[in-house]
Amino acid sequence: MDKIYTKFVGAHTSASGGVFNAVTNAKEIGAKAFALFTKNQRRWDAKELDTQTIDKFQSALEESGILAKHILPHDSYLINLGHPDEQKLIKSRMAFVDELERCEQLGLDRLNFHPGSHLKEISEDECLSKISESINIALDKTTGVKAVIENTAGQGSNLGYKFEHLAQIIDKIEDKSRVGICIDTCHMFVAGYDIRTREAYDKTWAEFEKIVGFKYLMGMHLNDSKPPLGSKKDRHHSLGEGEIGLDAFRFLMNDERMDDIPLILETIDDKIWKNEIELLYSFVD
Repeated sequence: MDKIYTKFVGAHTSASGGVFNAVTNAKEIGAKAFALFTKNQRRWDAKELDTQTIDKFQSALEESGILAKHILPHDSYLINLGHPDEQKLIKSRMAFVDELERCEQLGLDRLNFHPGSHLKEISEDECLSKISESINIALDKTTGVKAVIENTAGQGSNLGYKFEHLAQIIDKIEDKSRVGICIDTCHMFVAGYDIRTREAYDKTWAEFEKIVGFKYLMGMHLNDSKPPLGSKKDRHHSLGEGEIGLDAFRFLMNDERMDDIPLILETIDDKIWKNEIELLYSFVD
């Protein structure tokens, strides 16, 4: 009998040459989930998705057996939904709506994004309010796709590194059925949340439940960390090679609260993603 999987592990695969290639690249590494950019993440403009591309993506997906709910598309790094400059904020908001629409066209139900940065020009509270407003505007203009906020490392003026930031953003979202959270283990760790021991892991996730709530968890990025706990530096590492170590990932793979959501590797060596996926599944008791 085939093993019944409750964990859906994959990686952020390349969509170079067409979004459908991300599916092929995911299958090649034995992934049961994946992440992708639906456009060039370092450019504002993007060619519209044509019918042929959408059809090829959906056919590849059907063939792969990977479900839409186990795919975690990521938006452009240029977007700042809390931008202090009005014109730049409008540009970011328009680009974010476009990203949500692209996901909808592809039949995907969630979009992962970094919340935003105050750029040391406005207060944290004002920036967080702008982020919530940006999400509300985007959700109002689109249907079906959930906005999944990623926790950040706390580098520079980026917000979202504290659970309280995430809760504050969600609090002002009008349609809470269309908002979620993606937790990146490296970002969590360098922001000061320890998960290395059973005690630390349980304490951190109890805090997450109390402040944000597991009902909002819609994806995870599984990364080890080059910098130490609380350093607020965003530098990923291969599993077991960094400061977090393997125990945290063993706990996670046996934690039913992380069932049935995309668990995505963004570790630094894509040549060993297949091995890392196998390693993670080997942890399951």
